[in-house]
Amino acid sequence: MKRIKILLAKTSLDGHDRGIKVLSLAFRDAGFEVIYLGKMLKPEEVVQAAIDEDVDVISLSFLSGEHIEHTRKVARLIKKKIQKDVLFLVGGVIPPQDIKKLKKMGVHEVFPAGSLIEDIIKFIRENVKG
Repeated sequence: MKRIKILLAKTSLDGHDRGIKVLSLAFRDAGFEVIYLGKMLKPEEVVQAAIDEDVDVISLSFLSGEHIEHTRKVARLIKKKIQKDVLFLVGGVIPPQDIKKLKKMGVHEVFPAGSLIEDIIKFIRENVKG
């Protein structure tokens, strides 16, 4: 069975990355191949890395309230530049009223702060195509 390859990144100016680092370790321990790009990245950098690394999952983390703007940009780039099915996830401090908006943009699932890591791993395993 092919190992799931997941790319984690922060695109906003938010410098808080403890949560995404915890997730990256949990994903690694679950058997995923993890690429953590870091923080304060441009949406173009995230999508280009996803293409270069041929990932199965793109996951963005937000704590700063910039999730709508940055997710919209990444979603547009995914649709325009990535030729395969890629699972697109968003997590962090996401107000409940924004979840529908994010999903309309093309996000497959939103994991707000407090989501169980086991639930995220299960969702990824059940939804990665190929």
